[in-house]
Formats: sequence, structure tokens, C-alpha cells
Amino acid sequence: MKIVKHIPNSITCCNLLSGCVSILLTASGHLELAGVMIFVAALFDFFDGFAARLLKAYSPLGAQLDSLADVVSFGVAPSFIMFSYVNKLAINNFSLRISGINVLPFLALFLAVFAALRLAKFNIDDRQTTSFIGLPTPAMGIFVASLPLAMLNESFTFMSNLMCSPLFVFAIVIGFCYLMVSEIPFFSLKVKSLKFKDIKHIYLLAAFAIVAFVFLGLTAIPFVMLFYIVEALFVKA
Repeated sequence: MKIVKHIPNSITCCNLLSGCVSILLTASGHLELAGVMIFVAALFDFFDGFAARLLKAYSPLGAQLDSLADVVSFGVAPSFIMFSYVNKLAINNFSLRISGINVLPFLALFLAVFAALRLAKFNIDDRQTTSFIGLPTPAMGIFVASLPLAMLNESFTFMSNLMCSPLFVFAIVIGFCYLMVSEIPFFSLKVKSLKFKDIKHIYLLAAFAIVAFVFLGLTAIPFVMLFYIVEALFVKA
């Protein structure tokens, strides 16, 4: 039993490790692989909670460790990917240099700051047992992680063109920072019933995702995450 209770925490540590690897890959210029590692971290993030419920191995340590791992994997790692993109935008009109250094790319690091704020709020907010108040950090992390993968689709240049726009990139940063600490309710993807009226948001999201992946492949991922946000904003539970 002592070994069993540590299984969820071990999976959470794998989440943290995946986020660290993502950061190193970004620093090495391998943005696609860095994005993949954030997806791997998301899988571990799902299964640590699943294992905790299955094994009934809940603990205060596990709750705190999960948030700390999420800060790295879905806060710091995505902000490094976004920093890399902004740093590569060689557009003089969108540069702000101090001592010869363009400081605008450092705005991307606010994703990590607001992810930490969002997770800290989550830990002390007893309203978020079945749903979320503010955008979950994994949703932001997955969106950013999907951008390098989506741009691999050479037949779909729309995403590449958007990512070459500093205004679009900064809009992403500002928008996600706001959504993470907002009081906007977002639905959870945990399935507790198969009745449509109970999880209609999940059914709608799944239907959109299937259609999007059929037509767009990996390019669909950021659009699926945007649909999740729009659905939470405009479709009543």
C-alpha cells in the first residue's frame, strides 16, 4: 500500500520532467519536439489524477506537486516556445531595444507568471471542484505547444502567416494571461455521465475536434483549443 500511494506522485513527476525536457528542446531550437513534450506532459497530467482516483491515493503533497509540475510544463515551457517565436520576428517596427537587446520577446514570459497565479488561485479556491474559474493552464500550454506542429502543414500557410505577425503573437499572450486569472467559468473534461444534457459541452467539443482533425490534421489542434474557449464563453451549461 505504501508503494501504491506513491504511483500518482510518480506520474506527476513524469509530467514535470517532460516540461523540463521541453524547455531544453526549445533552447536547442527544436520547437516541434518541445511542443510534443508538452503533449506528453498533458498525458501524464491526466493519468496522475486518474491514478489517484482509481487507487484512492489522494494527499496534500500530491495536490501541491501537481500544481508545481503544471507551472513548469504548462507555464514556463510554453512561454519559452512563445519567446522563441517572438525573438525570431525580425520586424524593426516591433522592436524595443534597451542596451541593444530587444525586450519585447520577454513579454512572452508573462504566460509563465500568469500560469503560476492561476494555479495558486486554484489551490485556494473551493469553487473549482467540478469545473474551473479561469482558463486551465493545460489548455493554454497545449495551444502554444500545438503551434509549431500546426506549422508543419505546408499546405495550410494561414497559421504560418499568423505566427509571423507580432500583433497576433502578442494578442495570444495578453489574451491567455487575462483568461487564466479571470472569473470566467470553464467546463471540465472529466466525464461523470454519458447523458447529453450533463456533458453537452464535451460532446460538442468532441464533434468539432473530429471534423477538424479530418480536414486539418495537426493544424486542427489550436483551433480545437480556441473552440473550447469560445464554447465556454458563449454556450450555457
